[in-house]
Amino acid sequence: MAGLSGATRARSASPGPPPALDGSFFLSPLGGLMCAQAVLGLLVWSLIAATTYHLHAAYGWVMFVSLFFWILTLLFFVTYLLQLHQKFYMIPWPLVLMIYNAVATVLYITAFVTCAAAVQPTSWRQWDYNRRAAASFFACVTMITYGVSTFFSFRAWKGLGSNAATSQVTDHA
Repeated sequence: MAGLSGATRARSASPGPPPALDGSFFLSPLGGLMCAQAVLGLLVWSLIAATTYHLHAAYGWVMFVSLFFWILTLLFFVTYLLQLHQKFYMIPWPLVLMIYNAVATVLYITAFVTCAAAVQPTSWRQWDYNRRAAASFFACVTMITYGVSTFFSFRAWKGLGSNAATSQVTDHA
């Protein structure tokens, strides 16, 4: 390392340009759905966390699903917002997102059904009932947003949004 000049050391130490912020991502369907999933998922797990969920095993599952997918959605959101998916071009991102959204949809179905079935109107704490009922509603809406994301991810994976000229060029290449 002693034989390297200062400019060579500086070039080899820098990993490249910093990630750029993609402002148009917020306006895309993927960005809008990810924002909605993050907000709705936050509502689900915060409403459950505000109750005595530890006394009921069913709410532990709802808490796990909502918190797990909330964190993963935030990670995917930051990845796309900072355009990090372009740096890792060897990963098939449309396929990864389609699988992620499909798994999230199925597990949110189970969380919604579990949460809705465990809500008891004769709860000894009225505020727990209200929060659990609201969490059940928001879990349903979150499940729907993941289902819509699965649909759009499938279309992106299959390339159904492209025009005929683009699909003919890529099919024969």
